[in-house]
Order: sequence, then C-alpha cells, then structure tokens
Amino acid sequence: MARIRVEGIEKRFVANGKSIEALCGLSLDVEDGTCVAVLGPSGCGKTTLLRAIAGLERPDAGRVSFDGLDVTNESAERRGVGMVFQNDALFPHLSTYENVAYGLARLERGERDARVRDAARRMRVTELLDRSARALSGGERQRVAMARALAPAPQVVLLDEPLSRLDAPLRSALRVELKLALRETRATSIFVTHDQSEAMAMADRIAVVRAGRVEQIGAPRELYDTPATQFVAGFVGSPAMSFVAADALPLRSDIPGAVTFGFRPDAVRLTDAGDVAGVVRAVEDFGAAAYAYVETPHGTIVARAPADIPLLDTRVGLAFDRAAAHPFDAGGLRIVEYARV
Repeated sequence: MARIRVEGIEKRFVANGKSIEALCGLSLDVEDGTCVAVLGPSGCGKTTLLRAIAGLERPDAGRVSFDGLDVTNESAERRGVGMVFQNDALFPHLSTYENVAYGLARLERGERDARVRDAARRMRVTELLDRSARALSGGERQRVAMARALAPAPQVVLLDEPLSRLDAPLRSALRVELKLALRETRATSIFVTHDQSEAMAMADRIAVVRAGRVEQIGAPRELYDTPATQFVAGFVGSPAMSFVAADALPLRSDIPGAVTFGFRPDAVRLTDAGDVAGVVRAVEDFGAAAYAYVETPHGTIVARAPADIPLLDTRVGLAFDRAAAHPFDAGGLRIVEYARV
C-alpha cells in the first residue's frame, strides 16, 4: 500500500496564446488502502491532477509523494502506478492474455502466468484470455484494461473516468466488481469522474474539485449532509439542491448580509398553499421516487412528488422543512450556526 500526498500542485497550459491555470495550488491526501474519488465538472483539472500523480505531467510547482518519498520528478515508469484510462488503450494486435501480461515482462514465466490469471479472475475475463483484443466488446475491453492495471500488483491505481463510455447497466455492474477488486488488492486508488453516483458508490472519500482547487473533501454522506459551500451543495445530490434567497421565505438568520437557503428535494413538499407558489414544468418519475420541477418567481425548485403526481402546468404551493435548510452566506460558504424560525 502507499499513502499519496499532493502538496500545492500548480499546472499551467498555453492555448491560443493564453495561459490557462489547470491546477491552482491543489493539495490532496489519500490514506493507505483507501479509494478517493475526484469529482467535478469538465475542465476543473481532474485529469491533469491524475496525470501529475501518475508522472505523465510535470507540475509547474508543488510536490507529489508516495509514503513520504518525493516522486515529483520521477518518470511514470519508476512510480509503479497502475492506470486505467477512459479509452481502454488495449493493443489490438495482441490477445487478451498478452495485453494483461504487458507490464510483467521482467517476471519469470510461472509468476507472470499466475499474475495474469489472478487479475483475469478478479475482473471476470478468464474465458477471454485467448481471444484477440479486436474481438472484444466495449465492456470486455474495459475489463481487460482493468485487469492489465491490476496484474503488476501496484500499490497505487489511478482511474480516469474508466466507465464513462459504457451503458448504464454495464457501468453499474463494473463499478461493483472494480470496487471489490481494489478492496481485495488493498491498493490505494484515485478515481476521477464527473458522475456523482459513481463517486458515491466507489469511494471512501470524495474530493470535489472546482477551477483547479479542492472545494471540499469528505465521506460521501458528509458531503451530502453538510456541504461546505454552495457549489458542493449544488453539485452533490441528484436531483440537485434548490436554492432560495432568505428574504423569499419565512426564515431568518442571525448572520448579517445576504443569505441563501438550500433544500434537498425531500425537504420540499407540494401543497395547496405553501411558502412559495409556482407551476409544475417537468416531472421525473423513477418508479421508487418522483420529483416535480416547479417554476417559481425565485427560480426552479425541485420537490419530492407524492404518489398522485401532479399534471404538468399545474399551479402548486411549496412548503419547506425549516429544520432541513442549508444556509450559505454571500460568498457561498456554509453558515454553521443560524437561527431557524
């Protein structure tokens, strides 16, 4: 196992004559044997961070260390990292066996074969070992790519949106299998994704990244229940949290200045007459739960819909659970203590 520590990483690129800051003094600490998901919107620096940890990008400033050993200037080959890309990057002219064995050339034949078959078993591709990589489906190719990353028994496994190109049922099945495989090998892993459901399912902790910086890091439930910023509150959770200015609701805060309250859909109830009135513009029915998107003078607010889902364009009232309000100040920071009335 290995503890990964990233300290003050900075990385700039030049595009069309302009300097772009991909990472802005980003720091991250990943404990031995744990899985951290790096979650954020496209362009926030997630992949650049992963490539800097892998040794595929040299940071302009900052430090990367494994178990206290500075590897910032080490080549990717010397870091002993297993990596899985969004594109499986298999060698099409090789068999599945040869692809999985690609990083094991220095091992004796018997040990190499044992490593290949163990990794193939973990990712359920044993029956594909004799097949050409060209003959594999998309899901099979990604399983093989994961087996290839695990075969050298790396202390660190880095995954760059490895499931994003797969359909939903296969993605769900593979993330469970991958999580079990990482747990069995006890590898320290970082999983980059823009999909919060993957992050919450896979990771022990989630680092939410925005504009090259870590906005908040914590356990999935911690980020959902106590988001540190309005950005995290709106990014983590599906459907997303709704936000309403304090002066639009019968709530007040003992904090001066503009205050915004956030509400999860389960904290908003449809009524005949409520705190806010609006019109149902869309409904999402997932079977187990349904959600109404209500257009109000304060923006669109999402509410958990009852069994008798309202018709589109129906006028409704919205009642808010005051005890479940998430307060944020004018700078988007969570207000830890405030008066609910």
